[in-house]
Amino acid sequence: MEEELEEMGLTRIGVSLPSNLLNKFDEIIRGRGYSSRSEGIRDAIRAYIIEYEWMEREEGEEIGTITYLYDHSQRGLGDELTNAQHHFIGMIKTSTHIHLDEENCFEVVVMKGDAKKIKELAENIMSLKGVKHVKLTTTHGGI
Repeated sequence: MEEELEEMGLTRIGVSLPSNLLNKFDEIIRGRGYSSRSEGIRDAIRAYIIEYEWMEREEGEEIGTITYLYDHSQRGLGDELTNAQHHFIGMIKTSTHIHLDEENCFEVVVMKGDAKKIKELAENIMSLKGVKHVKLTTTHGGI
């Protein structure tokens, strides 16, 4: 079987996922009409690569938002997020913090400045334990 996959240019991998994440993914791929998990995973990886490559090309002055969802019960995370933002204080124009429930908070940080610095803050936030989702959106927006 492995030799057949290699002949087709495919490689078999194993991935460990929390069951709730896999269940949600399975719902989505069924709803979108995928014939298999592999097909859905390939599309998800392609989308991730495209977004990453787009972010890598960003440079110059931009305006952007970093939105993220995190578990505020994660020990020390609130302080780490605040410290990360303080390193970019001159670029942050505003931020909004929303308490979603007993465990989850949602924040939006609006920034203006060097695109690479905006991306750096987003990546710093992504790397923190307890951060569940991060989305960076930037635009030149007439700057």
